[in-house]
Amino acid sequence: IGQEAVPVGVSEYITKDDFVFGCHRSHGHLLALGTNLENFFLEILGKKNGLCAGIGGSMHLQDLQSRFFGSVPIVAGTVPLALGAAFAAKMDQKSGLAVAYMGDGAVEEGVVHESLNIASVMKLPIIFVVENNFFASHMNITERQPSHFVARYAAANNIPFEIVDGNDVMAVSAAFGLMSKQTRESHNPGFIEAITYRWLGHVDWREDVDVGVSRDKANIDAWKLKDPIKRLYNAMEAECWIDRREYSKITLEIHNEVNSLWKKCSEQPETVLTRETPTVF
Repeated sequence: IGQEAVPVGVSEYITKDDFVFGCHRSHGHLLALGTNLENFFLEILGKKNGLCAGIGGSMHLQDLQSRFFGSVPIVAGTVPLALGAAFAAKMDQKSGLAVAYMGDGAVEEGVVHESLNIASVMKLPIIFVVENNFFASHMNITERQPSHFVARYAAANNIPFEIVDGNDVMAVSAAFGLMSKQTRESHNPGFIEAITYRWLGHVDWREDVDVGVSRDKANIDAWKLKDPIKRLYNAMEAECWIDRREYSKITLEIHNEVNSLWKKCSEQPETVLTRETPTVF
């Protein structure tokens, strides 16, 4: 739906010592880390064999094996948790770092600015990754802030930052790869602002509506031309790394796997919560 390049580019450099924290829209973050798709589906459906025993559902996800330590629907709610994980990594004197995903609306929460300040002053190994798609729930960034870009908050806290094309997976990968190397070596924080766009509404399946606020259909169509998946395919095809037949084969295999697993998971029995239900946290 337009934002796939960011988590894929970031996840390439995540190690077993890292801590990744999502936000309220984190399916892509977890999938890019290589989580078990069947258990992922079961969790979304509230089934007992889900990642969190069906208790977390779609927004309260966690998969420690994939180094994903949690997502919550509270805006910016995981940012200070990621900060704490970075502090723990520093105390353990390991090469691990924390990643805090957030949207452009999260920077309007006070805890983000407190976290930026603490990360800078204490020199904590954390990278703040902002997926700037210009809409915080239902209001365009031009109606909320004096600038389209939010990296100015990193600059205010003396945190190295980079603004990247969030629809170019190679650009995201290169930016995060370099920044993660610097953060691991120096224990200084970093900040990446990825400019992207979500095709669908905040809670709606339609493209031109975002919680009651109409969006310009022409603008959506223009962003679709920057589809990160098609851009990657076009680049690979131009370099003769893949052809249309192979791409179609891969796409069909993925669709078949997803549809088959979704059907299988949908037919599983519902979760029955009892006192004996084991904790997963």
